[in-house]
Amino acid sequence: MDRESNLSRFFQSDGRTVILPIDHGTAVPVKGLEDPRGLIETLNPVVDGYVVNLGVALAAADAFEDKGICLRTDCYKPVYGDNMDEGSYRIYGADEALTVGAHAMMNMVYTHHSNEVAITREAAELIGESLETDVPVIMETLPFGIGYPHEYTVENIGFAARFAAELGADVVKTAFPTGGSAEEFKDIVDASIVPVIVLGGAAMGDDEALLTMVRKAMDGGASGIAIGRNVWQHAEPVKIAAALNAIVHDDASVASALKLV
Repeated sequence: MDRESNLSRFFQSDGRTVILPIDHGTAVPVKGLEDPRGLIETLNPVVDGYVVNLGVALAAADAFEDKGICLRTDCYKPVYGDNMDEGSYRIYGADEALTVGAHAMMNMVYTHHSNEVAITREAAELIGESLETDVPVIMETLPFGIGYPHEYTVENIGFAARFAAELGADVVKTAFPTGGSAEEFKDIVDASIVPVIVLGGAAMGDDEALLTMVRKAMDGGASGIAIGRNVWQHAEPVKIAAALNAIVHDDASVASALKLV
C-alpha cells in the first residue's frame, strides 16, 4: 500500500480518526489489557485503528478486520526507582511493521528530556525508514516525558508538536495543554504542518472532563484522538468509545455524547 492508502486506514472520509492505543504492556503495569483480542473484537465497531506492540500484532492478527494497525516501535518508559531515565528507546522499525502488515508506526519523542539526543536520533532514523517503505509515522511527542502535566503548557506542547512535524512525522500525537483553551490549541495545530491528534493519558475517572477535553481539541482543529486507558479501563469501554466517536466523527456536543455513556 502507498502512504496515502496506509493513512486512510485510520483517517475516515471526514479526515478524522479515533485510534485506541493498547500498547501499554511494555510501559507500565496496567489492568484492562488482559484479553487484547477480546478488547479489539468488542471495540472494532467504534474505533478506526489501534496502536499495538509486536506481540499483540502477531497474536491478534485476524481480529483487526479492516482497522488501521499502528506498530509501536519503541518502549517509552517512565522513571522507576533508581533506574536510569532513558525515556524512550527504539526496538523495532519498518521491517517489523511490514511483516505484521501495519499501516503506520509510532515512536516517542520527548523534547527537553535528558536523553533527548538519543531519542531524537532514533526517531529520525525511523522516519528515514518510513520514507523508504511508505509506512507512515505517527510521532508521539511530549515535553520532558510521561507524567509531567505541569510541563504540558501551551508553549511546550506547541514546540513539541512542531518539533515532531519538522522531523518529518506524517501525524503528530500529543497532549492537550494543561488548562489550555480551544483557541490556544488551534494556534498549535495551525503551526504544526501535519495533522495533530490528541492523547488521553492516565484514566481520569471523569467522563465529562474527558469528553470536554476532546471537544475542545476538536474545536481547536485536532484531526482526531488516540485515547487508550480512558477507554479500556472504563467501566463501559464500548459506551465511552462510542461517545468519543460521536464527538470526533459526528461533531456531537459534550452533553449529547454523555448520554451515550
